[in-house]
Amino acid sequence: TTTQAADLGAARAPAPPPYFAPVQPYSIVSEVRIGGSVQDPGSAEGKLPGFSTANVNGEILFAKPLITTDPFWQAFVPRPTVGGSYNFGGRTSYAYIGATWTVDLFPQTLNNIVFLEGFFGAGAHNGYTGPKPTAPAGFNTLGCNPLFREAAALGFRLTEHWSIMATVEHMSNAGLCANNRGLTNFGGKLGYTF
Repeated sequence: TTTQAADLGAARAPAPPPYFAPVQPYSIVSEVRIGGSVQDPGSAEGKLPGFSTANVNGEILFAKPLITTDPFWQAFVPRPTVGGSYNFGGRTSYAYIGATWTVDLFPQTLNNIVFLEGFFGAGAHNGYTGPKPTAPAGFNTLGCNPLFREAAALGFRLTEHWSIMATVEHMSNAGLCANNRGLTNFGGKLGYTF
């Protein structure tokens, strides 16, 4: 009986090791991402005859400027981020710069696979900034340029290097200009971590 129990224990495959981001980054670039989104559904920016306008998005996240071995404090150190979004319907496109914070959700239970992200920064755009009555057809009144940009993502690590994310982002002037319709986009991204 003891021998049989030992054989059963030996037959079990070992659990995969948990994923941990490298303490020392391999390069100045931490991660690259590409994805897409729908442009502000329900607004003038999001409507074309028969379908919504779509964006392609690219992003570069740089290595954290400060590294600590304590996971709690490490979560407070953001990664500098630059990116851009191009609208295929000829509506507002933009580039942005800021910081991204990444936190693993229930790391012990979910084996460091599921994560939540937040971004805060600024975005420069080619959209309309004038008064609402003179806004061209298909454009939101953004008020001014540049705008604040906030974003969030819920992600899943497929491997040590690859991850997928569901994203939401918002750009507006926070009431600092006369008009503040802003843009709110929903989409997804594929990321490769170095």
